[in-house]
Amino acid sequence: MTLDYVHQELGEEVQARAGYYAVTDELRLKLDGREVLCIIGICIIDSSCCGNRSFRYALVPGYLVTWKSKKDKLGRTVSEVEPITDEATKRQVEATLKDTQTIFKPNIEFW
Repeated sequence: MTLDYVHQELGEEVQARAGYYAVTDELRLKLDGREVLCIIGICIIDSSCCGNRSFRYALVPGYLVTWKSKKDKLGRTVSEVEPITDEATKRQVEATLKDTQTIFKPNIEFW
């Protein structure tokens, strides 16, 4: 099963109730002869009743099937991905993101 991933503009701040987030990088990790798309970003919580915080995160849509191969109705670039379902592969991706990006498991989300 493939899904569409709509690319965000790098550095564009997206406002939320307690702060904002921004995508800072798109990584294409090589893994077992395939590429895994990893979206790296930063989240800033600056208007929460519970205090302030910032952290880096990673969103892992999955294996790249096509890279920026089409556009959506709003003109945004779209890639096709295949979600990663294998737990051992997820652990490999988590280890790579920890070692190369200093992002830890609680802040890594897989589709």
